[in-house]
Amino acid sequence: MPIPFSLRRASALALMLTLPGAALAQAPAAQKSPSAPAPVSAAVPPETVVARVNGQPITAADLAIAGEDPALSLPGVDEGAKQNLLVDYMVDLKVGAQAAEAAKVGDAPEFKRKLAYFRDKLLLDDYLEREAKKAVTPEAAKALYEQTVKSMKPEEEVRARHILVESEDEAKKIAARIKGGEDFAKIAGEVSKDPGSKTEGGDLGWFTQERMVKPFADAAFKMTPGQVSDPVKTQFGWHVLRVEEKRTKPVPTFDEMKEQIDQYLTRKAQQDTIVKLREAAKVERAGSIATPAAGETKKP
Repeated sequence: MPIPFSLRRASALALMLTLPGAALAQAPAAQKSPSAPAPVSAAVPPETVVARVNGQPITAADLAIAGEDPALSLPGVDEGAKQNLLVDYMVDLKVGAQAAEAAKVGDAPEFKRKLAYFRDKLLLDDYLEREAKKAVTPEAAKALYEQTVKSMKPEEEVRARHILVESEDEAKKIAARIKGGEDFAKIAGEVSKDPGSKTEGGDLGWFTQERMVKPFADAAFKMTPGQVSDPVKTQFGWHVLRVEEKRTKPVPTFDEMKEQIDQYLTRKAQQDTIVKLREAAKVERAGSIATPAAGETKKP
C-alpha cells in the first residue's frame, strides 16, 4: 500500500534527526566530530552563518524556521541540545536537497505540483496570520471580554467533600461516625474508593450543578454548609457528602480569559477573511469528479 506523502515526510524528518546520533555512537573515537556546534542564541543576528554544506550557508534564520516545524518540536530536549539537533537536521536537509537537485527531482511534473500546492498553503497561512494580527488588538479583546461578561448569568457553586464506598450499609456506618464527631477528611483518606479525592480528604473543590451526576448534584445543592448527607447512590457507588461552602460563581477576570479571547478573535478573523476572499472571487467548478467504485474499470 502506498505510504501517504505526509507520513513519508515525517519519517524522513525522524530519520534525519536520529542518524547523526546513531552514526556518532557507532563510529570509532577518531572519526567523531571534534566539537558540537555552539547553541544559537536568540540574540544572534538572523544572517549569522552557523554551518556550510558544500559552500551553501545555513543561517540562524534557517534554524529559526526549522524550529517552528511541528515535526521538530522535540519536547523535553533542552535548548542547547535542540539547537545542535537542528543544525544536524539542516545539514542533512541541504545534503539531501543538493543531491535531489543534481538528480533533477525538481523537474518532475509531480514535484512541481507538490511545490505549487505547498507554496499556496504557506502563502495562505502567512496571509491569514497577518490578517489575524490586525484583528487581535487590546481594544478588541477588552470589548469582547466586556460583552461576554455581560451575557453571563449568576451561577451557584458548591465546595464539598465526599467519601465513596461500595455498599449502602458501609455508607450509613460512615455517615454515623462523622455525625458522631469523627473527622471527615481522615475517614475519606482511609476508606474512600475515589482515588482522585481521597488524598485530599475527599475535597472535590468548587463545582457547578451540571458538572456532577444528577443524584449527587441534587443532594449537594440542597444542603447547607457544614451539613453531612445520608447515603447518596450514583452509578459510581454510595456517597457520603459534606458541603463546605456555597457561593455565586465569580466572574473570570480579563487575564484569566485573555488566551481564549485571543484564540477566538484569531479564528474569527481568519474565517471572515476566507469568506470575503471567496465571495469576491470568480469560482468556476467543472462539475462532480466521478470516482470509480472498487473493482470498476473506467471506460475509454
